[in-house]
Amino acid sequence: MKPSMFRSLHSALSRGSSHLSRCGYATDSVPERKVAVLGAAGGIGQPLSLLMKLNPLVSSLSLYDIAGTPGVAADVSHINTRSEVVGYQGEEQLGKALEGSDVVIIPAGVPRKPGMTRDDLFNINAGIVKSLCIAISKYCPKALVNMISNPVNSTVPIAAEVFKKAGTYDEKRLFGVTTLDVVRAKTFYAGKAKVPVAEVNVPVVGGHAGITILPLFSQATPQANLDDDVIKALTKRTQDGGTEVVEAKAGKGSATLSMAYAGALFADACLKGLNGVQDVVECSFVQSNVTELPFFASKVRLGKNGVEEILGLGPLSDYEKHGLESLKPELLSSIEKGIKFANQ
Repeated sequence: MKPSMFRSLHSALSRGSSHLSRCGYATDSVPERKVAVLGAAGGIGQPLSLLMKLNPLVSSLSLYDIAGTPGVAADVSHINTRSEVVGYQGEEQLGKALEGSDVVIIPAGVPRKPGMTRDDLFNINAGIVKSLCIAISKYCPKALVNMISNPVNSTVPIAAEVFKKAGTYDEKRLFGVTTLDVVRAKTFYAGKAKVPVAEVNVPVVGGHAGITILPLFSQATPQANLDDDVIKALTKRTQDGGTEVVEAKAGKGSATLSMAYAGALFADACLKGLNGVQDVVECSFVQSNVTELPFFASKVRLGKNGVEEILGLGPLSDYEKHGLESLKPELLSSIEKGIKFANQ
């Protein structure tokens, strides 16, 4: 889970696309990969589009939204990196935006506002996700789908049901992006453990909202002997990270920039897996047999077909075991809510 993408991005930013050729990123040595961002003009979508433009593994960047996309696409297209950028606006252009995509990233939907829970977002975002997934099943059914739209605990099951109805469902190609939980856990742990954050790894399992987010600090590396009350505080802060940002922005937004960073990291991992890079492991919310729940976030090995292997939870502390049992009812309820919505 090392953010190696951003070493590549630093090279792209500092030396331009000619440097990419010298580093082996020439278009004749890296496969052609199309990435579509659905919701590209939004608060997450714009910085995410920028970060994907900087990724040398992307050859074609397709930016879609219901409005505002031509401007975002024109702006991003001036950056001197490998990918060609095309903007698409309105439902009538959604098919063209999706055709031939290898990876589809979905940050579309409305953001959280103060006082809103992820559940409050459900009715609006669930409908948006359902319509986008119907289009994905028609125009790029083999794409790896990276779901960012909240509530992820429900939108991933909605996507799965839509794809099942269309006859295109492949559980190896549908991912709930929980990378921001990992990013936060690493950052917060490094601060308390007083270790360089770049060296830190922390698996985060469960779901992607409140108590369903379970960072496994007992498995964090480098190891630090933190007191139990510190671990509990770190866990709570990781679970409430989104709320922390919503409140700090005082009604003017949610966690858009850090989410874009996390989304770009996960998309980069998917692209590396598709390109045959070995041992690419990230946490993600996927169809799973790790617990009795039908969907669950844990470490996943990525490859040419998406999910190559779902890794087990590993040894848990007593605190983590309790957290795991506590999160299951809420996570199951969110999953069932998504399935019910999709089948209405």
